Amino acid sequence: MEIIDTRLPGVKIIEPKVFGDERGFFMESWNAARFAEAGLDIAFCQDNHSRSNRGVLRGMHFQNPGPQGKLVRVVSGAVFDVAVDIRRSSASFGQWVGVELSAANHRMLWVPEGFAHGFLTLEDGTDFLYKCRGGYDPSGEHSLAWDDPEVGIEWPLDGITPILSAKDEKGTPLGKIEAFA
Repeated sequence: MEIIDTRLPGVKIIEPKVFGDERGFFMESWNAARFAEAGLDIAFCQDNHSRSNRGVLRGMHFQNPGPQGKLVRVVSGAVFDVAVDIRRSSASFGQWVGVELSAANHRMLWVPEGFAHGFLTLEDGTDFLYKCRGGYDPSGEHSLAWDDPEVGIEWPLDGITPILSAKDEKGTPLGKIEAFA
């Protein structure tokens, strides 16, 4: 596997080795020992799966207290996946990075604790999987405004209006969120 640093410290693109032939493909999506050898010594406690159609925007979510690190990937379809640094003491506070994850490119993204996370679905019937470090606690759940001009995420909307949950429609601007120290 190849681990690729992004411009945000701690956020990593992971490109697994994919072995394919006329029957299909095989890839190892998680191996604790191999990830630890690559510097990602992570213990997960929860797996999640969401399915969305094109234009659904989920995010920008985070928990504080009780932050979650997430290893995310797509097994059907494609997303534009985004992480925003919301650690006030970080030199990259308020900066974002986005990457396309798809069933075709097999890429994964590691989003560590201290980041807001979200994605825009680029294809109908997209299945998005994520492993979480730290359990879900609804009392600590927050949403950073997906369209906050201070953050300036360049979503590939291509003229469509994103489909949002009621919670995500009411996201909080960066200057008012429950950021991390």
